[in-house]
Amino acid sequence: MLRVAEKGSLAAGARALGVNHTTALRRVHAFERRLGVRLFERLAKGYVLTAAGEELMRTAQQMDEMATSVERRISGRDLRLTGSVRVTTTDTLAVSIVPPHLAAFRRKHPDVHLELTTSNAVLSLSKRDADVAIRPSGRPPENANLVGRRIAEIAFALYAAPSYLADHRTRDLARHLWIAPDDSLGQTAVAEWMARELPHAVDVLRCDSFVAMRTAAVAGLGVVALPCYLGDPEPGLERVRGPLANLTSELWILTHEDLRGTARIRAFTEFMAEALIREQRGLIQGRGRGA
Repeated sequence: MLRVAEKGSLAAGARALGVNHTTALRRVHAFERRLGVRLFERLAKGYVLTAAGEELMRTAQQMDEMATSVERRISGRDLRLTGSVRVTTTDTLAVSIVPPHLAAFRRKHPDVHLELTTSNAVLSLSKRDADVAIRPSGRPPENANLVGRRIAEIAFALYAAPSYLADHRTRDLARHLWIAPDDSLGQTAVAEWMARELPHAVDVLRCDSFVAMRTAAVAGLGVVALPCYLGDPEPGLERVRGPLANLTSELWILTHEDLRGTARIRAFTEFMAEALIREQRGLIQGRGRGA
């Protein structure tokens, strides 16, 4: 019932539960018969809670939050270096600096199994969508329940392919053709910088992925703003300008405070933080090619 209400449709709720549409419908009807009340009104736009359903929904959400909290606290007492660690990061980090350190961690702790979610959406550590987040952020985490470590300031630069630069020799950034983030990346540092510094720039391509933006730049479509850890190692790109003083972010490793005592979580966060600082802080901060 909770999943159907959250998702707004029976089909979406069934997918969230990992069951088919018929099974989910049967469960809803059985629940309603057992309580003797109607919980949903089926409208054209989906399933809408009745007054009784809304009251039950609030109670179910509280129970769900309590169960998740208990699970976190129990997991936090686990002192064994075994089990799974669910990691969330961005596509840019997943194709660049993170994988070598995942491999090194697994060699050191072979009984810890890693699960990697690559998404630009911020998964919730409080709801246990993930155990550890390795993510850029423009400021320290505001959630008081999250604890972690700042790895480095992330530097950004402008890049383009030699073939593009051969045909576009101007130093006026506003006259260049641009590869830009789309609305799904509208809260990123790059999108905010472009809106502020290049409000009238000509976008020849908009992407929902910085990895796709880099690939498009290599093909010669235009200029792109990228984190230096993504742009500098790419041999098909040249720095046009940067690092940019007014375009920065920060790299953080975060977990929920209830999990920091879990041996495998602590081992993973400490290992990754030390490895990134020791081996790749210079690249993250833009002290690479052309710096």
